[in-house]
Amino acid sequence: MAEENSEMRIDKFLFNVRLFKTRSLAADACGKGRILINGAAVKPARVVRPDDEISVKVNPVYRRYKVLQLLRGRVGAAKVPDYITETTSEDDLFKLKMMTEMGRFSFGKRDRGAGRPTKKDRRDIDRLYDSDDEYDTLDGFMPDFDNDDE
Repeated sequence: MAEENSEMRIDKFLFNVRLFKTRSLAADACGKGRILINGAAVKPARVVRPDDEISVKVNPVYRRYKVLQLLRGRVGAAKVPDYITETTSEDDLFKLKMMTEMGRFSFGKRDRGAGRPTKKDRRDIDRLYDSDDEYDTLDGFMPDFDNDDE
């Protein structure tokens, strides 16, 4: 499956090893500076060679991959380890995992398929994000933490 040429466009390579769903998404990421080859930001037409290190920005970290060999076309997920190896540090993977977990429990996030917010929902959301006083969202309720009567 290895190609006779020793180089390939970075956008095509990222698509072929399944780091991006489409080649145009890979090209867009290159254009936005989210792809680095050996530490330098690249354009989609930049060539990648074996032993290059590719960094892909996944907020808040860069995932790093080492190119083992080039390929002719898109391969199945099981064959991807033959072409790239992930070299991302354990600390960065931990940060990424924590951000993913925090995203699942994000406050104020609407469920998928919940539809468009109603006018009342929109006002509540605006009040939540625009409030200067932390008790504005409680509609005048002020908890009495010092009262030990109960």
